[in-house]
Amino acid sequence: MSTQSSASGRLNATFARLRADGRKALIPYITAGDPHPGHSVALMHALVAGGADIIELGMPFSDPMADGPVIQLACERALKAGTTLRRTLALVSEFRQTDAQTPVVLMGYLNPIERFGLADFADAADHAGVDGVLIVDLAVEEADAYLPTLTARGLAPIFLVSPTTPIARVATIAEHAAGYLYYVSLKGVTGAANLDVDAVATQVAALRGVTQIPVAVGFGIRSPETAAAVARVADGVVVGSTLVNQIAEGVDQPDGLPAQLTATLAALRRAMDAG
Repeated sequence: MSTQSSASGRLNATFARLRADGRKALIPYITAGDPHPGHSVALMHALVAGGADIIELGMPFSDPMADGPVIQLACERALKAGTTLRRTLALVSEFRQTDAQTPVVLMGYLNPIERFGLADFADAADHAGVDGVLIVDLAVEEADAYLPTLTARGLAPIFLVSPTTPIARVATIAEHAAGYLYYVSLKGVTGAANLDVDAVATQVAALRGVTQIPVAVGFGIRSPETAAAVARVADGVVVGSTLVNQIAEGVDQPDGLPAQLTATLAALRRAMDAG
């Protein structure tokens, strides 16, 4: 049974608003606590100022196997700075003190959640104001042990599908998903090579044949031109490594990072809105 109706209210409202406006979702990713937890909330507000519709916030993990070196290093910086899952949730709570509108999706791996305790995590995430959870290493075949606990708190379960995912399996995944499907546009890890937008368009069209859930595309989107091209064929554009790279380059002058991220995202927003 689809979980669309039981979770993801703020996410659904965002995509509905964007459809009414003829626009596509801009979804930036940063890692919580990178370069230091004291900077994360300002960076989240900077993303919104640049045009973010949804924020993906990485839960730092020591073995992020789906991520390339850029985000692996971000996780290392965040962990070294003392970022825990509990502190990540506290950052969302602080963000919510002044932003009640922008959906926040936590992205990470099972291990920290299981250590925290699934029910305790779901309660804390709901209390903090989290809207969705993307657990990279949660297979749909194992999802029944997790999803009822998440959706009961209104947390949308978001899943990855890739160019190698058979379409029948996509349909199964979509039945368990809510909020949006995250289409991984490249075979590889985050930050991999440039993507083929024509191939992405073909794959997204195939996804739309088996689900009505919005499709967001990520991995390999670095420039305004590519973001605009992907926005023409998908419901959302996820940008991560480019922003995380900026954070890495500005780690010694973190006070300047919010303005830099706002400027980068605003350029993507303008290109996407221009069509």
